[in-house]
Amino acid sequence: MVIIDTDVFLLEFAFHRDARYPINAEFLRAVRPREPAITIYNLMEILGQLSFNLPPEQLTQWRLWLQEAYGLTVIWPATREQTARIFFREEIYDRPLAKMQSQRMAFLDALILSLAERVPDVEAFVTWNARHFRNKTRLPVLTPSEFMEEHPSIT
Repeated sequence: MVIIDTDVFLLEFAFHRDARYPINAEFLRAVRPREPAITIYNLMEILGQLSFNLPPEQLTQWRLWLQEAYGLTVIWPATREQTARIFFREEIYDRPLAKMQSQRMAFLDALILSLAERVPDVEAFVTWNARHFRNKTRLPVLTPSEFMEEHPSIT
């Protein structure tokens, strides 16, 4: 499974003139058969950013234009039958705070990475902001360009 960060999709939807757009689009096409995924936190960040420009009805149809169009799995945290209070404390406070303290990272990055690290068999965490994540996780962190270079057979 390849977990894709928010910035890859924001570039796809909102920054067509960016110099990285062609390789970004190629990456998204090529990675589809490799079980790409986003965390629920990435999804909400994408929807929040796009909410400024999308009509409300289109925003609620994200399963069509995002999940189905890119073959994405949305990763949700497991509740393990915990009470809401315990679950939210661990998920929204304890884990991210521990990451922020040990790795010096922004809250949303810590939240996303904390959930991604609990997913088995992650091949790579792909982001244009690799410097925010490298050496802060056991997951391989690659930009879309680096992923394509390491996997030339998928193009």
